[in-house]
Amino acid sequence: MSKKEKETAEEVVKKSEYVDEENALDNADYSQFEGGVDPLAVSTEQLSEDFEEVQHSYDAGDIQVLEGLEPVRKRPGMYIGSTDSRGLHHLVTEVVDNSIDEALAGYCTHIKVEILATGAVRVEDNGRGIPTGIIDKEGKSAVEVVLTKLHAGGKFGSGGYKISGGLHGVGVSCVNALSEWMEATVKQNGKIHYIRFSRGVAEKPLEVIGKCDENDTGTTIVFYPDNQIFETLEFNYDTMKSRLRELAYLNKGLTIEIADLRVEPEKREVFHYEGGIVSFVESLNKNKTPLFENVIYYNARYVDSEIEIAMQYNDSYSETVLAFANNINTEEGGTHVDGFKAALGKIINDYGRKAGIIKESDKLTGDDVREGLTAVLSVKIAEPQFEGQTKTKLGNSTMRTAVSKCVSEGFGTYLEEHPKEARELILKTISAKNAREAARAAREATRRKSALENTTLPGKLADCTDKDPKHCEIYLVEGDSAGGTAKEGRDRRFQAILPLRGKILNVEKVRLARVLESDVIKQMIVSFGCGINADYDESKLRYDRIICMTDADVDGSHIRILLLTFFFRYMKPLIENGHVYIAQPPLYKVTKGKTEKYCYSDDELNAYLDEIGRKNGYDIQRYKGLGEMDKEQLWETTMDPKTRTMLKVTMEDAISADQTFTLLMGEVPELRRQFIEENADLVKELDI
Repeated sequence: MSKKEKETAEEVVKKSEYVDEENALDNADYSQFEGGVDPLAVSTEQLSEDFEEVQHSYDAGDIQVLEGLEPVRKRPGMYIGSTDSRGLHHLVTEVVDNSIDEALAGYCTHIKVEILATGAVRVEDNGRGIPTGIIDKEGKSAVEVVLTKLHAGGKFGSGGYKISGGLHGVGVSCVNALSEWMEATVKQNGKIHYIRFSRGVAEKPLEVIGKCDENDTGTTIVFYPDNQIFETLEFNYDTMKSRLRELAYLNKGLTIEIADLRVEPEKREVFHYEGGIVSFVESLNKNKTPLFENVIYYNARYVDSEIEIAMQYNDSYSETVLAFANNINTEEGGTHVDGFKAALGKIINDYGRKAGIIKESDKLTGDDVREGLTAVLSVKIAEPQFEGQTKTKLGNSTMRTAVSKCVSEGFGTYLEEHPKEARELILKTISAKNAREAARAAREATRRKSALENTTLPGKLADCTDKDPKHCEIYLVEGDSAGGTAKEGRDRRFQAILPLRGKILNVEKVRLARVLESDVIKQMIVSFGCGINADYDESKLRYDRIICMTDADVDGSHIRILLLTFFFRYMKPLIENGHVYIAQPPLYKVTKGKTEKYCYSDDELNAYLDEIGRKNGYDIQRYKGLGEMDKEQLWETTMDPKTRTMLKVTMEDAISADQTFTLLMGEVPELRRQFIEENADLVKELDI
């Protein structure tokens, strides 16, 4: 395939909105290529010839050596995960982590992060400052080496840091490599040092630009991300705020300030928590009713590690266990989480039997003992072993034993000293066990054995003909009328339609047994095929994309959040692995003569009206329901992969999502009312 053909094919993929690139190219229009031939339909003989040609030309001259920070710019995804918004914000995390390491070492008490009016980010701390002396072997200042060399830093056993999150030593140098420009200012030894870089290359050596007080120390990094690397350069204040607040909770007594100077008046918040992770748990439980008044807290030190655990049960039916290693959110868990869960189950079972509350023949499962639990587990270890640069899972085997011992001693002592609370807790876990057993039969009934055995269930499902899940998607459509239109307008090869009648059950307020009594929820579970909770098996998922398509009104928004609440609580991997989407039907249709234009937002409508002239004759139709569109309009605007717009639901901020679901769908109306009052000014139009 020529370069031009490849670029054309990539454009087809982007427009199609298909998640699977191969599937998108399979559905592309190949008439635009030379001869109208599918560029992927290459014969085995041709592939063999191409391979032979490559083999013959492979010699020393084909070896490419990437110098300095070139590997980072060549393959940025290997270092920061992606080049989208998530990767962009990872740059801030890497810089802030260096300041946090100074705090862990006991030298930094204040960190300030600012999004400047120019779009650049400034991170300042009052730590010791990056060393400014010359490294003889390199012939350069330590500042320049740290910011331009991979695996250069004070975190590799030299004694600079006992505990560090940025273990790989590529963090801040990666930020430099992926920035259009970066400036570093270091206050140290009564002098102010400065150096500037352009795409990872120093413009000139470190220089002294002024004087400061001998006791005034610290590092300031200012960087502007490179538009040659990133898909977006727009930093999100709320995303950054969430992470910085989290870091303040995890580092008791540390002050972290964030400001957004792009807006007027500027946003500015300060985070400082003397309670540390105890305050964290209190915040997580603020929208719930705690089972006990006080948060349980215990900590321990074992050789080269420190363990902190804060936990509190509430009357909800879901668990929230957040685990961190050296301030890094280990989203995939690891040995510290394994040790915590195993010890928790053993202690509650042992105490319950000893107190005569649990029968000797009975055993509470992990799900039983963690129902309604909110816990924060934070470990700090000298030599952490993470999986990959993004560090989402801890692998140190010693932490399993250390955390287990800490829980056994800390939580075990609490139960012995608080018999009344212990009894109430165990009765709650027994109630969870009974509910689990009651739900077992219902859960079994919803399992799908195979596609052929369930051709009549659910009755309203209009399935697609393609049976390869990678190619398939299912629309969850509000109402039978819109569902009928969607069935007529869809591409039945890869699009399935499941109409939803009415609002589904609010799963935030009930246990699993009650959830599985809902016909709508059972229809979804059977249609998806992958099961829920512990039974979830992604290999059995029948559709790669699950698309929520509801009306653009208040009822539609309510149905959408009910669906998302169900996915978040019972099928979270669907969201974590990028299978859940929200369809974006148009809000308006503007007709001027024979020209029709669909607008998906008020801003888009106003821009179009300005373009055609507001004094000219035109008609505007406001769509309040999917049923107002015929099958051709629904296909063209909302279902055609070449023209539709969809929002992917992500777990970018799971903590905030958990709190929001609890607040909006939970049992505390006072907090919900307060939220509505505080955000009422954000509502531009309310359908009545």
